[in-house]
Amino acid sequence: MSTTRVHNPSVSILTDFKEITKMRLAISVVFSSVAGYFLGAETVDFVVVLLLAVGGYFMVGASNAFNQIIERDLDALMDRTKNRPLPAGRMSVNSAFAIASLFTILGLIVLYIINPKTAMFGAISIFIYVSVYTPLKTKTPLSVFVGAIPGAIPFMLGWVAATDDFSIEPGTLFMIQFFWQFPHFWAIGWWLYDDYKKGGFFMLPTGKRNKGTAVQVILYTVWTILVSLIPVFGVTGRLYLTPVSGVIILLLGLGMLYYAFKLYQEKTAEAAKKLMFASVSYITLLQIVYVSDKFIREWI
Repeated sequence: MSTTRVHNPSVSILTDFKEITKMRLAISVVFSSVAGYFLGAETVDFVVVLLLAVGGYFMVGASNAFNQIIERDLDALMDRTKNRPLPAGRMSVNSAFAIASLFTILGLIVLYIINPKTAMFGAISIFIYVSVYTPLKTKTPLSVFVGAIPGAIPFMLGWVAATDDFSIEPGTLFMIQFFWQFPHFWAIGWWLYDDYKKGGFFMLPTGKRNKGTAVQVILYTVWTILVSLIPVFGVTGRLYLTPVSGVIILLLGLGMLYYAFKLYQEKTAEAAKKLMFASVSYITLLQIVYVSDKFIREWI
């Protein structure tokens, strides 16, 4: 008895849509934005939370779609990206451009409804990511520095959405996520070095998987930990962290630093992969600790 396989085009269309907008990445960015909102809000407005989540998703999805349009020929050269909708030929450039443009417009409108400053920072983020970071990726390792700017905006964006103000508090949130991105992306660049090389991408600070890169990973991990602890000292306005939470953040940071030293010792793709996962765990748990600390203090 033979069976007939039924092709469901809607499944592949949905999959391609998720891929062109990088849904998992977009959701992690929305998580950062919402965490920033909870930190900044004196009274939580869940309508604003919803608008921030939707607007943030639109903006990240637009950035990723534009990025994949620009890099479609290079994506075809790399194993991890060659099956994306554009290089695989499942989606036309016009369709991807339509999605990216629509997402940009909708994202800006939704963020503007929250307040104009939130929309402005959203616009700055997408502009730097698409127009500066993406072209620089094949030119210089400094692209990681440029890319860290839009990558650091979401955590800060949530505070701006809550307060309609940019001051030392969102500036601190920006710096935490800014410094964090160096060990995070260098770990990815080391782990996927051979694949990135096929596409001509320069992701590591020295251009090579060597001692120099590993040392910089350690240094920026240390900077990330130190910046994350600044709110404990009461110098960042309304953004405050109790000593107990500070110890938790320090322990999380030392865990990440452990994997940074392991990379220095082993200099292997496997060690870099472990550091990448450790860095994702660090920033996620940090945001949870920061928000939990605030609400526990308010309840007490």
